[in-house]
Amino acid sequence: MADDKLAIKNVASNRKARFEFEILDTVEAGIVLLGTEVKSVREGHISLQESYASARGSELWLEGCTIQPYTHGNVNNHEPSRPRKLLLHRRELDKLIQRIAEKGLTLVPLSVYFKGPNLKVQIGVARGKKLYDKRDTIKKRDDERRTRRGEE
Repeated sequence: MADDKLAIKNVASNRKARFEFEILDTVEAGIVLLGTEVKSVREGHISLQESYASARGSELWLEGCTIQPYTHGNVNNHEPSRPRKLLLHRRELDKLIQRIAEKGLTLVPLSVYFKGPNLKVQIGVARGKKLYDKRDTIKKRDDERRTRRGEE
């Protein structure tokens, strides 16, 4: 496996997604970008807040992801929040499209990272949490923090 030896450099993560959603499964996908978008992502100018993946026909698209225009770009610079196509194997793609057709499931990007020279997006199949689930998550996190400090 040559993929195991590639260096992984995390660029951005959607920390709020794990709080807002219950992640059921994760998948790694490639993403189609323009040259100036890749340069801008290498500088760290990407935001996954409010982004999601949606199915259009038999393809998956990343919507709402903002990549700021490249600072040294010219008039041919990219549009910051355009939809971007996700690259997956056909079997994975069909499985994900079938899963999001279920009631209450959605695809949420969790992180963006470089795996060797390629930019990858980790996508989670997620179900939205209710308010009481969020309270429970906060309570567990606080309890773990207290036990690490040595408090009761």
